Amino acid sequence: MRTSIRRFLRAQSGATAIEYGLIAAGIAVAIIAVVNTLGSQLATVFTNISTQLK
Repeated sequence: MRTSIRRFLRAQSGATAIEYGLIAAGIAVAIIAVVNTLGSQLATVFTNISTQLK
């Protein structure tokens, strides 16, 4: 029983999976922030182009 608990406490696979999950979440947040910023800027550009064409 004690050896099973020791093996479980030494296992790194769970910690690695959590780290990868945190990295993926961080990348997703960064992508969302960039898309929101660029989306607003692109909307402004297309509105200006549309206004100038009228």
